[in-house]
Amino acid sequence: MNAPPRLFITGASSGIGEALAKYYAARGGTLGLAARDHEKLVTAAKALATLGAQQVTCYPLDVADAAQLQAAAEDFITRHGVPDIVIANAGVSSGTLTEYAEDLAAFRRILETNVFGLSATFSPFIAAMRNAAGDGRARRLVGIASIAGIRGLPSAGAYSASKAAAIAYLESLRVELRSSGIKVVTIAPGYIKTPMTAVNPYPMPFLLSADEAAQRFARAIDRGVSYTVIPWQMGIVAKVLRLLPNGFYDRLFAKAPRKPKVL
Repeated sequence: MNAPPRLFITGASSGIGEALAKYYAARGGTLGLAARDHEKLVTAAKALATLGAQQVTCYPLDVADAAQLQAAAEDFITRHGVPDIVIANAGVSSGTLTEYAEDLAAFRRILETNVFGLSATFSPFIAAMRNAAGDGRARRLVGIASIAGIRGLPSAGAYSASKAAAIAYLESLRVELRSSGIKVVTIAPGYIKTPMTAVNPYPMPFLLSADEAAQRFARAIDRGVSYTVIPWQMGIVAKVLRLLPNGFYDRLFAKAPRKPKVL
């Protein structure tokens, strides 16, 4: 029988991160939960204990702060041992327009969280995970990207850019760690029912609940897939979008609904 997993999850106080924490708690996991909202983290931790989590430790932090993540990683490893799975899920989204100077702060925030936050989350764990190779436990670094990173979406320049960068970064990391015993998993979700998507004023095809998405994410993580789009229907959409000529794509999306500003 496999030992219960040890996980560190960012963005764990709501949405996909919270749903993933619930999924692994029900399997007896030991969890490190990181998010900015301390009260929500504590509330989530109490609920996870009732689901079967072995141990839950909360880390109120901002993934844009590498020093905070370094301290959290050191504490987690000291308390619980080397994690089997690190899930860099924390992300922010907002409509942005380059022509408006007041949107530049949102651009910076989105890129710092969605791109730098990935590397800041993984960096303090990699050496320990390398050194633990051979102990019989499968190890994963999991980055949550988005199909929004496939093509640039109007009024979502910062978010699309951040997710495109995330996909490329995770691919680079996957190749770097190929012989380390650590698998890098890139998950590009379509629409998931979370607080982030609740503000979207447009139709969201193939919308998944966070709990259903978490189950599908976990299966991909367990298999150690290099890259996957969830749900699979959006994977087909992503492949089609990649193939569209620029002129046709521009005409098709020029009048698409815009992402609202929330930052």
